[in-house]
Amino acid sequence: MTYGSNPSAKPPVCAIVGAGPGNGAAFARKFSKEGYAVLLLARQKERLEALSQQLPLARAIACDVADPLSIECAFGDIHKDFGPVDVLIYNAGKGLFASLDETEPQEFELAWRINAFGAFLAAREVIPPMKSAGHGTIILIGATASRRGGVKTAAFASAKAAQRSLAESMARSLGPFGIHVALVVIDGVIDAEQTRTWLPGKPDSFFLRPDDIAETVYFLARQKKSAWTFELEVRPFAENW
Repeated sequence: MTYGSNPSAKPPVCAIVGAGPGNGAAFARKFSKEGYAVLLLARQKERLEALSQQLPLARAIACDVADPLSIECAFGDIHKDFGPVDVLIYNAGKGLFASLDETEPQEFELAWRINAFGAFLAAREVIPPMKSAGHGTIILIGATASRRGGVKTAAFASAKAAQRSLAESMARSLGPFGIHVALVVIDGVIDAEQTRTWLPGKPDSFFLRPDDIAETVYFLARQKKSAWTFELEVRPFAENW
């Protein structure tokens, strides 16, 4: 999507919550390339400044997804300076890999707050103007942990399951208003400097590339109403599933 032929046209707005390195940065690059104004939300704004300066119509915004007031203030600034959000991508996540008896109560609660409660809060901020406009897209980045509780995923699986159920409820209730809600289930390891360090010697085919995931997410944001996808899985071709 490009607005070069009509400079006065307002570009669509994409807000990425959890816009750190990896997937978040890839989403930002893809939507910016397609003509969107891109808002990068993360707890540490400074880490996003370099990326925001590389993209036209981009801004880094400090936002703690576990804090309702922080979410409200961040989206208040977005609406004031950029207008209604057309695409919300909720990419914030908290991975905690421990059994129940190894998990502290505050850790369990924080996993839920970041994966599910923050998605609830962010969606509440964009839904009213989307309803008024009769269109909009909300995409949540999930995980296969949402479908099964492993020995070491007591907090993470519970939080992702809550996120998935929230997404399904939203999709059912918001679809009639023209708002597309989709969940992208990631099955595999993201290709990043940190994961390469953790898993030395793994071949390229083992990893999911963020730029390729971003292409899929953009595809979801552009789907026609007659054939909307709710849940879509992405995994590298060599993944054993």
